[in-house]
Amino acid sequence: MKVVIGISGASGAALGREVLRQLGAAGVETHLVITEGGERTITHELGPDGLQEMRRLATFAHDIDDLGASIASGSFGADAMAVVPCSMRTLAALAHGFGDNLLTRAGDVMLKERRRLVVLPREAPLTEAHLNSMLMLTRMGALVAPPVLPFYSKPETIDDMIREMAARVLTWLGVNPGDALTRWQGL
Repeated sequence: MKVVIGISGASGAALGREVLRQLGAAGVETHLVITEGGERTITHELGPDGLQEMRRLATFAHDIDDLGASIASGSFGADAMAVVPCSMRTLAALAHGFGDNLLTRAGDVMLKERRRLVVLPREAPLTEAHLNSMLMLTRMGALVAPPVLPFYSKPETIDDMIREMAARVLTWLGVNPGDALTRWQGL
């Protein structure tokens, strides 16, 4: 399986890192693309080695400006893509078909090819423009899932919350997260 992971400038770099880690543990080939804003956020939230760590976790890392990269074409055959975290700028670009960088072009490919696109928007509160972009993406077949934690998993640490949310992303991508996901067992 081949999965594209996009990371844009919204807060939540640790979520993207954990998704990459879990996909790697599941044996999934990953193609990473990070916006300039994403690079700044990763460095701020994960420290000076955060970018190198992200690239190390990915099978392949692509430059944001390389519109000729493999993931820019439907013939490449990526099975799914997640944008985690997703800024409102990237959300709007995806909703309106602005393939102006490799991340938004790869997302556009997922939509036009009717493949899985999972978007984790990070913003609060939301404006009507944000909500309209989410609705547009949902109507096009994307799964829009703000990272909202299921508290029945009884997280004790931030790492527990991140691990749980990342496992959910894997399920939405069609990858079995194994024991990383707390499954509802009923009351």
